[in-house]
Amino acid sequence: MHELIYNQKQIPKAQWRYGLRSSAAVGCGWIATYNALRLLGYRVKIEELIRYYEHQLPLVHGNGGTSFWGPWVFFVQKGFPVEMCCKREKFDEVLKRSDVAILFYYWRRKYKIGAHFVTVQYKDGRFTGYNTFVTHQTNFTQATYRIGTQHIDTQFLGL
Repeated sequence: MHELIYNQKQIPKAQWRYGLRSSAAVGCGWIATYNALRLLGYRVKIEELIRYYEHQLPLVHGNGGTSFWGPWVFFVQKGFPVEMCCKREKFDEVLKRSDVAILFYYWRRKYKIGAHFVTVQYKDGRFTGYNTFVTHQTNFTQATYRIGTQHIDTQFLGL
């Protein structure tokens, strides 16, 4: 059993391949799911989780990362109550009533675009993010502010 993953870039390129690519490059979707399950107290076999996502889009096999609806489908199929929120103004509210959430965001700088999944938890009056590309958990006071100042679109899955 592994601990939480704080920075996917630290995963060795040969470990936990996601399709033909490394999880360090495109693994944020399965990592957000893994971190959410761990925070909920579940044991997770990483290889099985990766295999699930590789087969979720059979022609892609994880090579392009995880689809934005991937974690939602996973948790619904597993029987979790899931609430999806696409309005930034409601994120903090949804997160505060969730045990854990997965945030998806995409960004664009001129001609370059990208996307990322982060696991977020509200506990003891703080929002904490996991897999934020630092080697420890990231605390911030208001999730909407942080999201709204850095990214152009986001959605939460509250679990």
